[in-house]
Amino acid sequence: MKITILPKAPGEEDEIIIKCDNPDQSVFGFVNKIQSQGQNQNSKMAFNKDGQICLVEQEELFYFESVDDVVFAYTKDEVFETKSKLYQLEFELPLNKFFRANKAVIVNVDKIKKLSPAFNGRFEATLKNDYKVIISRNYVPKLKELLDLK
Repeated sequence: MKITILPKAPGEEDEIIIKCDNPDQSVFGFVNKIQSQGQNQNSKMAFNKDGQICLVEQEELFYFESVDDVVFAYTKDEVFETKSKLYQLEFELPLNKFFRANKAVIVNVDKIKKLSPAFNGRFEATLKNDYKVIISRNYVPKLKELLDLK
């Protein structure tokens, strides 16, 4: 891999160019990390509830769940609907805070209270609101990386 850093001309915007044959999840993850570095990690997100638009801090979110092609955002006490799909939220949310637990759920790592091994290499995460989420074995390595578990 080659990294080149060049000075910019006065008035020119900062720019990062990535050249690769097949961009994969790691490339998109890298881009997300760079973008989230410059953003406020406690930024608000807009959701729908009872015909109103509600603004919620990301740090208040426990998890997102897709049910019958509708995505819901859960806080400790409330449920909101979002028009975003889970794959879109994966790219919008900070990678060091939120991770895909299974095909229907994204979890806020900071809201995990405890982890228990489950069948076939899966884990069960109990969140601080006592909701239980099954973490598919495909996503367990990512969770271990985020929590710095060996």
